Amino acid sequence: MEAALAASSSIDKRYLSPEERAASAQSLNRLKDEITRLAGHLNAANHRFLMLIAEFDSRNGWSDGATQSCAHWLNWKCGIDIGAAREKVRVAHALQKLPKISAAMERGELSYSKVRALARVACEGTEEYFLSIAQHGTANHVETLVRHYRRAQEAEELSRDARQRANRSVGYYYDHDGCMVLKARLPAEVGALLIKALNAAVEALPAEGESEVQRINSAANVPEARSDIRKRRADALALMAESFLEHGAEEMNGGDRHQVVVHVSAETLSEKTAGCCEIEHGPSVSAETCRRFACDASVVAIAENENGVPLNVGRKTRTISAPLRRALNARDKGCRFPGCINKRFIDGHHVHHWANGGETKLNNLVSLCRFHHHDVHEGGVQIIILDDGAFRFVKPNGEAFDSIAEGFTQSLSDWSEIVEKNSDRGVQIDNKTAVTRWCGETMDYGLGIQVLLQQHEKAKRLRADVSAEILVP
Repeated sequence: MEAALAASSSIDKRYLSPEERAASAQSLNRLKDEITRLAGHLNAANHRFLMLIAEFDSRNGWSDGATQSCAHWLNWKCGIDIGAAREKVRVAHALQKLPKISAAMERGELSYSKVRALARVACEGTEEYFLSIAQHGTANHVETLVRHYRRAQEAEELSRDARQRANRSVGYYYDHDGCMVLKARLPAEVGALLIKALNAAVEALPAEGESEVQRINSAANVPEARSDIRKRRADALALMAESFLEHGAEEMNGGDRHQVVVHVSAETLSEKTAGCCEIEHGPSVSAETCRRFACDASVVAIAENENGVPLNVGRKTRTISAPLRRALNARDKGCRFPGCINKRFIDGHHVHHWANGGETKLNNLVSLCRFHHHDVHEGGVQIIILDDGAFRFVKPNGEAFDSIAEGFTQSLSDWSEIVEKNSDRGVQIDNKTAVTRWCGETMDYGLGIQVLLQQHEKAKRLRADVSAEILVP
């Protein structure tokens, strides 16, 4: 046992600087003070970090045409997990609406763990009470109170949903002209489902002959009248009724009916020249957009004569076969664009396009999400295959950037700089600043929830009174 303790002591000393080893006889109280004082400085530094993130995001500093969000930029440049990065962006913006909590964190009194929990639920009416709990309670107290408070709020929301369901109804009557008038009161999610189905049915309606009024409006660039879309919705409702009576409640599968068919000439695809390049029964699209579609799509070759009459229709083939796709997914494990962590909705991209003679093999393919696949084609980003098989992405302005190795993180500066910067900003922190004021008493969560709900309702009534005063002339 004594040998084990001696070994442990020798290991601990390896992590001490020469100055710390010289002062290793300091008391435990002094060691505690140093830890809590540094915790306060870290709290203040974290506040500064969050404020910089909020400003950076508000000014869209991350929006370089290749990065999807501020969280993705933090993941790429700062080595922060994407989930944690999203939380930091959320908390950073929430603090701008919570000045008292923000000021306490700036002084080093609140840790990021506490502030992150408070930012989920605190508002103008409850901020001061939540701040008091955070200053006197532990992080566990804060998390527990927030969790119970959210459950109480969810119970109110559930009661609202229950009222919506209890009051749901559909009624109808016949008007004096013989038309049926429908009146519906639906829960929110059912209403959204109905609108989605209605819009889909409107799109499925066959095009009607153009009336004289529509012809005149079209010539004058007058948008479609609101009454016209209402008529089409009425027709769509009849179509939905007919479809249900014919098919019943069976699940309707999309299949090829939901595929987008694009017609493009071989010359346009390979040389990016003007020519046939259009969506079936739809508008024309750019040649580069067609090249993006063709990277990872089913291809049917049609031979035509000089008059455009089809002579031969080939079999439908996949540009990237299933075995090759499995190998591509195993190698890339998601989008390879630097800073992107998307693993869903991935396309296979030909670095050297197959229409220009590029081979459909693994070393000529790279996985890209839909966002970055669009950016590579329509955005003009070039991909270069390096000697070691890695990929280099070059933006139109010549800036090049490579994928970052997994686990990469920016190097950290000396921790003492945090203390100096806080002192320069006038933030005074000692060994008691960050210490929780809890003395061991029992936390009454029931009372806390009751007070918070009362304060929340009071704030709502106050806002309603202010709105009413503004409306009164």
